[in-house]
Amino acid sequence: MLTALWNFRISYVIEGRARIVAALPDEEVVRTFQETGGDDCFAELFARHRQRVYAACRRFFADSATAEDAAQEAFLRAYRNIRSFQGGNFLGWLMKITKNACIDLWRKIPEETASEDDDFPLPGARESSPDMHLAVEQIWREMGSLTPEQRLCLEMKIEGYSYEETAARTGLSLEAVKSHLQNGRRMLWLKMEGVLY
Repeated sequence: MLTALWNFRISYVIEGRARIVAALPDEEVVRTFQETGGDDCFAELFARHRQRVYAACRRFFADSATAEDAAQEAFLRAYRNIRSFQGGNFLGWLMKITKNACIDLWRKIPEETASEDDDFPLPGARESSPDMHLAVEQIWREMGSLTPEQRLCLEMKIEGYSYEETAARTGLSLEAVKSHLQNGRRMLWLKMEGVLY
């Protein structure tokens, strides 16, 4: 079901009874799905959140195909486990599943693929000195050895996201984002100690 939905435009997903479901908040749609098992309810949740889930996966993976795989895995896990959802913030629950799906997929990627430096081009690096270019390349390689959370938070900081934006987009708490950034920076500093001076 999800593979067919993935490529549909939202207008095709929402039909008939689903138009009524479209007006309900997420938690009500989940409750209706738990009670009736109607696929139109899950299709509505998918239509509402597919872009957000894909964007989170895309920030985690440089490769769009891998990001699509992670997003699809996240929705499959949500579909399988939606009956265990106890209420609260559905989007937060879904983003946590998304984060875990990304981490699990990232762990399955072979070392040599995960650490390739050309996945993370740095603007302006070509204009710098050769020594600086080598140092920047090494930093990106070393980032591959950080925990997925540290790496994701550092990448988003480099891209210019604030702590709050990073927290909102990753599903991590503000304190966790700050902690991952601090620990990631510290680990990079230790690994790059002899290179940067």
